[in-house]
Amino acid sequence: MFIGIDIGSLVTKIILLDKDKKLIDWRVARSTYDFKKVAYNLFTEILDQNNLKKSDVYVTSTGYGRNTIDFKDNRITEITAHGKGVQYFFPNARSVIDIGGQDSKVIIISAKSGKVIDFQMNDKCAAGTGRFLEVMSDALNVPIEDMGALALKSKNIASISSTCTVFAESEIISLFAQKVPKEDIAAGIHQSIAKRVAGMSKRMNVEPLLVFCGGVAKNIAVKKYLEVELGFEIVIPEYPQLTGAIGAALISMDKE
Repeated sequence: MFIGIDIGSLVTKIILLDKDKKLIDWRVARSTYDFKKVAYNLFTEILDQNNLKKSDVYVTSTGYGRNTIDFKDNRITEITAHGKGVQYFFPNARSVIDIGGQDSKVIIISAKSGKVIDFQMNDKCAAGTGRFLEVMSDALNVPIEDMGALALKSKNIASISSTCTVFAESEIISLFAQKVPKEDIAAGIHQSIAKRVAGMSKRMNVEPLLVFCGGVAKNIAVKKYLEVELGFEIVIPEYPQLTGAIGAALISMDKE
């Protein structure tokens, strides 16, 4: 059997595939400061739950902390992993937007080979990432899981002009002082993320079928505003957080 483990900057994901590429089990947990410990705990949990030993599985790591674990058999980049993983759900995928905790990625997949042929990553600034959304939800005092629904209630989207997280937070405080409704501010936050990621996507000439993955893909407002900016519909996998881990396992499986 095959295990893929995607150790992200904020969240660690682990999945178990059988020889027929069926998704048997998965776990998700905050990465915290100790990538190695969190990954090992998830690994032992999934083995125990499925009555497996280490010798029964082939482990492939990916993500920000892929080099931190010593029980891996293989490791691959998250770009390659996501490119493969989205095709588990959508075999005809041609483009990928992955918004993670500390970076956002745009990936182009070859129509002929199904392999990644180009990508671009925003990893120098928190704007356009899950961390940006977390900071803004704290500023609004709204649970992050409620942010998307709140934004879609807006009748008048507030303008968030700052692309820097620190300055954007200050801008939100100024909007509070002006008595701007929370839903309008939330809409402005989501629109800001979408504009930043869509700009990178357009430079990469993304086209349908475009798959949106990563934890932020669960946010309905980010999806909506991305579609507005790009001008076409995007799709989300059944388990958008797991595409990297699934891709990691599939790549090693195909090599066996």
